[in-house]
Amino acid sequence: MGRRIHFVVDPQGWCCMGLIIFVWLYNTIFIPKVILFPHYEEGNISVVAVLCYYFCSLFCIASLFRASVADPGKLPENPKIPITERERWELCYKCNMMRPKRSHHCSRCGHCVRRMDHHCPWINNCVGEDNHWLFLQLCFYTQILSSYTLILDFCHYYYFLPLKKENWDVFVFRHELALLRISAFMGLIILGGISRLFYTQLMGIFTVIQLVKAEKSRPRKPWQQTFSEVFGTHWKILWFIPFRQRQPLRVPYHFANHV
Repeated sequence: MGRRIHFVVDPQGWCCMGLIIFVWLYNTIFIPKVILFPHYEEGNISVVAVLCYYFCSLFCIASLFRASVADPGKLPENPKIPITERERWELCYKCNMMRPKRSHHCSRCGHCVRRMDHHCPWINNCVGEDNHWLFLQLCFYTQILSSYTLILDFCHYYYFLPLKKENWDVFVFRHELALLRISAFMGLIILGGISRLFYTQLMGIFTVIQLVKAEKSRPRKPWQQTFSEVFGTHWKILWFIPFRQRQPLRVPYHFANHV
């Protein structure tokens, strides 16, 4: 099955996601203009530092948009339940439909989602089986981009040599201090919040691993296998690439989506 676009009509989610996009645009525009390009022209930093910042920014916004429009694992209206899987299904009393165990009903989206983790207003979408890997990528690259931005803010004032006046832009460098203070403030807030969220997500995955190990009837599953199932590939380098299609490694139901 091909990709399916999942769009949630939720004004609160639109506002939260719009705020995230604003912060991303702010840092993507002003950090290169205030710090990267001027210091590159004067030889204080290499072109690698500039390219790395843009790569982190690109991967961050790509994972954001893909996580927000990807189908998280919405159940079809009339699922065909295999005979061997019937004992693993249960009835949802909110939408009156059969669903696999570990699925949950999202009151904001109005349907059940396979392996639903939570509904995230910052991506205006549920985090479920088919877009969990994109949400993890979003958390990871947001941490990288926020940390990179804070390091550049610090180095601009305390490490790099002062810029020459001929490289100054009239508006940007007249308000340089205010622009960088705003950038540092937003970077600290987002880094603190997203780091806590990313830690919670990883602990949730490791908790599932420990529960599987505790069940004597099941064979022990290594952590690499669990993460491979989340990201849809055994190639660890591909765990960090948002520009690909996820191929489920385990398909208990014939309607599992490829995101």
